[in-house]
Amino acid sequence: MNSREKGKVGERARRDWLREQGYLKAYRGAQYCGLRGNADVVCPETPEIHYEVKRGERLDVYGAVEQATRDCGSKYPVVAWRRNGRDWLAIMPAETLARLLRGSDLVE
Repeated sequence: MNSREKGKVGERARRDWLREQGYLKAYRGAQYCGLRGNADVVCPETPEIHYEVKRGERLDVYGAVEQATRDCGSKYPVVAWRRNGRDWLAIMPAETLARLLRGSDLVE
């Protein structure tokens, strides 16, 4: 399987995971030759999050976060990564986590 197909499989898997969590409108984003600003997965129920999806055994974490940050505009950049046979991880800059927490009822 080439890297492009592997990317599609990963994006579909992340979309399906979001749907299993109750975000039924999640779908793969439009991919036009890697144009910036296009999220790999779009979830209308969480419009403030830009999802960059990565699948593989190894990940350049900082490179993936930089890509998500560069492409996210005013949204929260989140890298969704999964190794074979493992659970999904959500990776984001600490400042993004702080912004999310400030907007939630978890922080008083």
